[in-house]
Amino acid sequence: MKFSTSEKLYQKGLKHLVGAVNSPVRAFSSVGGNPLFIKKAKGSKIVDVDGNEYVDLVVSYGPMILGHRHKAVEKAARKALKNGYSFGASTEAEIELAKIVCDAFPEMDKVRFVNSGTEAVLSGIRLARAYTGKDKIIKFSGCYHGHQDALLVAAGSGLATLSLPGSKGVPEGAVKNTLIAEYNNLESVKKHFENDDNIAGVIIEPIGGNMGVVIPQNDFLKDLKELVNKNGAVLIADEVMTGFRSTFGGAQEKLGVIADITCLGKVIGGGFPVGAYGARNEIMENVAPLGGMYQAGTLSGNPIAMAGGISTLTELKRQNPYEKFDKIGAALEAILLNAAKKYSVDLVVNRFGSMMNPFFTKSKVTNFKEAQTSDTQKFAVFFWEMIKNGVFLPPSQFEAWFLNSAISNKDIKIIANATDKAMLAVSKM
Repeated sequence: MKFSTSEKLYQKGLKHLVGAVNSPVRAFSSVGGNPLFIKKAKGSKIVDVDGNEYVDLVVSYGPMILGHRHKAVEKAARKALKNGYSFGASTEAEIELAKIVCDAFPEMDKVRFVNSGTEAVLSGIRLARAYTGKDKIIKFSGCYHGHQDALLVAAGSGLATLSLPGSKGVPEGAVKNTLIAEYNNLESVKKHFENDDNIAGVIIEPIGGNMGVVIPQNDFLKDLKELVNKNGAVLIADEVMTGFRSTFGGAQEKLGVIADITCLGKVIGGGFPVGAYGARNEIMENVAPLGGMYQAGTLSGNPIAMAGGISTLTELKRQNPYEKFDKIGAALEAILLNAAKKYSVDLVVNRFGSMMNPFFTKSKVTNFKEAQTSDTQKFAVFFWEMIKNGVFLPPSQFEAWFLNSAISNKDIKIIANATDKAMLAVSKM
């Protein structure tokens, strides 16, 4: 397999792009080598500029849940394009997608569309402060909620990949109202509430997706919701990554917990830039023009993104692929674990719905500290062997893998073959 065209584009990109990329994880810093440049994709496959074809387990980090260029989504986008690209005014499609989203989330009466997951989260946090009249936010180590200053601390995959403890350019004042707790450790949250009565809310990924896939243990989320509300704060669920990935709705519902504010992105745009935050009426009525919390965006509710979201969610509900995802996920988990056992490689696999992640460690992974016991050098070898054998993975130990409904039995055989060869390579280190 040759990567010469990607290498040339990387060198060319260095002149006018920062690191030749527009998002740090694309730079392949933690796996070595030059980044791959992609030319096209269709269904379960993605093709780079050198003509190499891969089974895609990145799917744009989640939104291509139906596979690439699904005919219903493409048809809807083309139809919307004929009417115009952006109006800076309201459209009927915004109302239609809002109903679909609200119907999928219990206790969500209203939603506000924005342009990205980062925007959704920063707006959700502002809303929590407006609603409670308090200032501080608790986040969990290893959870990433976008690149906003206040939450760019102990932030999971991107920073972990680059071995950075935080980010330059973020002043101390920006994080003075951010408190850090440990995922799956309720006591670490209790201590903050015992020491501070100015906490507006707690934000969490119901399933950690930026330290690898990390799943809440026992009744952690239920106990967390009770603790948060008891102390006059709100629970904010960052479902930018997990929304519509384990059921038609949120992971929080499947886990038996309903957050006060929910932040969404990825899937609800069908691959187009979109985000959203929503809650029950008494909370959302704090948002302008109904209330005093200001948030705006010229491109929010973009008609192309709305069309992509409506068609994606409509088709997703029709397909109802969640049982299929469980079966495929279980098959891939077995493939990984069996190959690791065959070649005596230490491996733990975490999986939830259509998200999964292998960790090269002996330890059970239930928080960011445990995730960091993974051998990232082994992952780097594993990553490139998978690439060379036709499987496209996130170039980081700490990023989730995503399934899509276009994956076939033939694709699974390709993944199995690649996994065997990759584990063999790891065993020789």
